[in-house]
Amino acid sequence: MFQASSFKFQMLIIITTKNLELTESLENVINKKIGRIQKFTNILQHDSIPKGGKSSAEVFVVVKKETKHHRQGDIFETEATLHLPGKTLVARAHGPSLPMTIAEVSNELEIEIRKYKTKTIDLPRRKIQKMEK
Repeated sequence: MFQASSFKFQMLIIITTKNLELTESLENVINKKIGRIQKFTNILQHDSIPKGGKSSAEVFVVVKKETKHHRQGDIFETEATLHLPGKTLVARAHGPSLPMTIAEVSNELEIEIRKYKTKTIDLPRRKIQKMEK
């Protein structure tokens, strides 16, 4: 039987920037906002990893400023790619504020992880429970 406390799931956040500098404060914002989805990926670990598969989720975050001279409208773009065992999820957001786009991407990834969890874990469990009745 699986015990949640015996296994610690690791999530790697790899940050890339384009047309802007990666400051410590920007890195902290990204780690805080994107790092909160780790609690959703923890529940996927023990059921969905095939034997010999990866033991960690990887999130690639790309933060861009559209152009250096652009001053109005959707200046910033954030894209996050989450690699889970057997599935890759991608979320994108554009906006005038960098922290806002990072938060939107985090929320979108959370929604996608919930959908993935429902398809891969909850539905098979429900089918088994129905068959047992």
